[in-house]
Amino acid sequence: MATRKAPSRRGSMHDVPKDLMQQIQQLEQQFTVPTEKLLEVVDRFVGELKKGLSKEGGSIPMNPTWVIGYPTGDEKGTYLALDLGGTNLRVCEVELGEESGQYDIYQSKYRLPEEIKSGTGEQLFDYTAECVKQFLIANHEDEDIRDMKELHLGFTFSYPCTQNAIDHGVLQRWTKGFDISGVEGKDVVPMFEEALERKGVPIKITALVNDTTGTLIASAYTDPTTKIGCIFGTGCNAAYVEDMGSIPKLEHLALDPNLQIAINCEWGAFDNECVVLPRTTYDKHIDKTSPRPGQQIFEKMVAGLYLGEIFRLVLIDLYHNPDVKIFEGQNIEALEEPYSLDASFLAEIESDPWENLMDTHALFEKTLNITTTEPERKLIRRLAELIGTRAARLSACGVAAICKKKKIDSCHVGADGSVFDKYPHFQARGAQALREIFGWDASVRQDPIQIVKSEDGSGVGAALIAALTLKRINEGIHAGVNVKRKNSLIPPPENK
Repeated sequence: MATRKAPSRRGSMHDVPKDLMQQIQQLEQQFTVPTEKLLEVVDRFVGELKKGLSKEGGSIPMNPTWVIGYPTGDEKGTYLALDLGGTNLRVCEVELGEESGQYDIYQSKYRLPEEIKSGTGEQLFDYTAECVKQFLIANHEDEDIRDMKELHLGFTFSYPCTQNAIDHGVLQRWTKGFDISGVEGKDVVPMFEEALERKGVPIKITALVNDTTGTLIASAYTDPTTKIGCIFGTGCNAAYVEDMGSIPKLEHLALDPNLQIAINCEWGAFDNECVVLPRTTYDKHIDKTSPRPGQQIFEKMVAGLYLGEIFRLVLIDLYHNPDVKIFEGQNIEALEEPYSLDASFLAEIESDPWENLMDTHALFEKTLNITTTEPERKLIRRLAELIGTRAARLSACGVAAICKKKKIDSCHVGADGSVFDKYPHFQARGAQALREIFGWDASVRQDPIQIVKSEDGSGVGAALIAALTLKRINEGIHAGVNVKRKNSLIPPPENK
């Protein structure tokens, strides 16, 4: 087994009172995921990936995206890309370059108002369409947007969708804390196109893309060793390319079994049956009180939306524990506000460089109006480490499962998302978990499977998929499968 360890900042604990030290030890027992548990999770993960591709299906949807194959690196043209994420909305214009694997991108970011996340579909898409309109006006000052019918849009919609065509997507369910009425069970493409029309924007959607699929394609565009795309952010997910012959639920289409199609795993739903994941009482509380109890069980343990909430619940539990002395005599009203802390709060704690954790002291005073002692801060620091490390190690299980299922011995995994980008040591902790899962010892100088920073999947990836889509249309490959849409890029059945 590898002797290298993922970074952890374990300061001296000699001054931590016995009651707090006992709690630290109990938290370590609850949140530590040993190698044996990693292996158990991966084994079940592999089975669930296969089940999702089967005719019976499973908790993990394993949605075919109808993105066919990988980019060549020679794609060219100017495309519009829209990314509707969990926190922000981003509009991009991408110019795929003259040189292979090169591009330029112009973009604007808009904050999604909180009230929209629990409003109506019309409100959501009208706001989104207005942002697209303002972007075009700002970036094409000398042009009339009514004349931009030739611009092709790749729409990154990062929620579980059933796709029978590249420009079609029926929302299965909202995730990332969204609870918008009138959208689930409907095709989101015409809903958004109607909003664009209301705003006087004549653009049509060429491809509906999940951000993980976009990450996969964008990373493969600049790095052909990329075989998997992952998002570790507000939510979590992965995509990879599967052979049609390994997708039993699509057998009825009688397509070429060697055809390669990108699969959007939607692995946040892994272990919704609660068989193998090491859930704590805090994880169970988050699920029980969420808008969708019993769904996205894996996501609720590893995604950025929930890490701060797990942390908050533990601190409140300790505060109300009569055997523990923490935040004594202080008003913790701010701490008691649900979802008032997110993953960035934990990231700031883990980034504190001082032995006495004075940055954490200032953070608690500023954010929560709580004054902390040094021993309390050491418990706080260890708790943040435990939650962040568990998320990274469990996330690595999904990557390992895809590699084992596809028998991938060596590859790059393109990863994007705020947790991967900004959470200290997340990448290193995931790498350590992969070493344990695959048994790479110290003689392995370079990890064969590496999770690396991706290219811009939701921007460049969406533009590339739009380019790949248009290429296939121009080649005349646009037979539909029970979908009356314009760009149904499903190859016709083989001649028998």
